[in-house]
Parts: sequence; C-alpha cells; structure tokens
Amino acid sequence: MMIKKIIILASLILLCGIVSAVAQPTKVVIRAKARDAKFVGATLGVHVVVKNALTGEVLAKGLATGGSGNTKQIMYEPAVRGKALADSTTSKFEAVVDISEPTFVDIEVVAPANRRNGTKKVTTQTWLIPGKHILGDGIIVEIPGFIVDVLSPTTQQYITLASITNGRLSLKASVTMACGCVISKDGTWNSEDYNVAAIIKRNGDRITEVPLKITDTNNIFEVMLPIAGKGDYEVQVYAYDPKEGNVGLDRINFTVY
Repeated sequence: MMIKKIIILASLILLCGIVSAVAQPTKVVIRAKARDAKFVGATLGVHVVVKNALTGEVLAKGLATGGSGNTKQIMYEPAVRGKALADSTTSKFEAVVDISEPTFVDIEVVAPANRRNGTKKVTTQTWLIPGKHILGDGIIVEIPGFIVDVLSPTTQQYITLASITNGRLSLKASVTMACGCVISKDGTWNSEDYNVAAIIKRNGDRITEVPLKITDTNNIFEVMLPIAGKGDYEVQVYAYDPKEGNVGLDRINFTVY
C-alpha cells in the first residue's frame, strides 16, 4: 500500500511538472505612435517582430491593422493616468506568443514602413509572463520625425539653363507627421511651428540654404531655388521642430545644362 501511494504521489508530481511546462498563449498588443501626433495606421505600414531576447528566436511577427486614432482623444483631451489613448479602431498588432515560462523579449517596430523617407526602426524590451496578457493600449513605441518628400524637380532630371526664369527654379516638397497627419497653417500641426528649408549644393559645394513656406495646399511647401549656373545639383530638404525635436529629410539630384 505504501509503495502504491508513493507511485501515485510521484506520478502527480511528474504530471504537475508536465502541465507547468505546457506553453500558454500570451497576447501582447503593440502600437506605433508618431511623436507629437497620432498612431501610425495600416495604410502607412507598421511591421512588428517579437523575438526571444536571449536566443533571437522569432516568437511572432506581422503588420498592424487599423487607423491613426481619434484626434480629440489623443491630441486635445487632458492626459490622465489610466486614460486610454487608443480606441477600438486604432492601429495595432496583437501578437500571440506561446511560452511556458517568463520570457524576456525584444519588440522591433518598423514604421511608417511604406514611406521610406520617414521609416524608423525602434526597439524596446519587456518581460512576458505565460497567460498574462498585455492588452488595452498595450506597448506603445514612439516613432520620431517627419515624412519629407521632394515633389519637384524630380530626381536625376535634366534641366536646360535657358528654361529657368530669372535664375530661379521652383522647388516643392510634401511634409507630414510620421503618422501622415496633415500640416497646415494654424491647424492642429501648425506649419508655422516648423522650420522647413533646402540646402543647395552645386558640383559638391554648398551654395546656400533657403526656407520653404507652406502653400495653400496642406502639407505642400515651396520656394524658388537660386540657380548659380550649369552643373550637378543636390538639394536636401529638411523639416525640423525645435520644440519636439522631430526631424525629417529628403534629397534629390538634378543637372542644369
């Protein structure tokens, strides 16, 4: 009888060990939020990878789905502890990780993945505990910077000197927040708060730097570039927010002949 009890007890201990080692699905919500703006939505692309920080094993990966969120809720309502920034339609990636023991993970977010001039890779780390989900707003990764796109002239364009009026060439660029949020005069993201300028080089030598001004079209900035003569030109257009530290840049090359 004693031997039988010992066998039963040993079996129970062994069974408990097996049960405790069974992997449990553990959910974690991950979001990308533009600095001083809204969440990066699915249309701009948010790619997420969750890895075991010790082994590098990929535990989950995928794309976020959803929109950029509620402007009033994110940008205007007072920040209160415990108050959600995201709603049911806000962009997120919900990873489901099967783990049997506490696991320290790397979370890598690439966003906005579909706009290379604004793409950043941001990584953070956290512990995941089997069966203990991280939901709600989840883990929010901040994406700094602007998306800057030079619209004209175009890259590698060949322009005759005779076609340039009064030594000036129109330069246009699109500038948005990292979430694609609209920049306009006196808007939520006020164009007057940002420095947008072009650094001009000719044959590798810096000529000058000129500011761009917002046009009547949201996000579109423009300036008439001074053209010093024939040569190979490089123009770097940057946007800078001195208050929040956001920076973005695009560059083009063209030839005047």
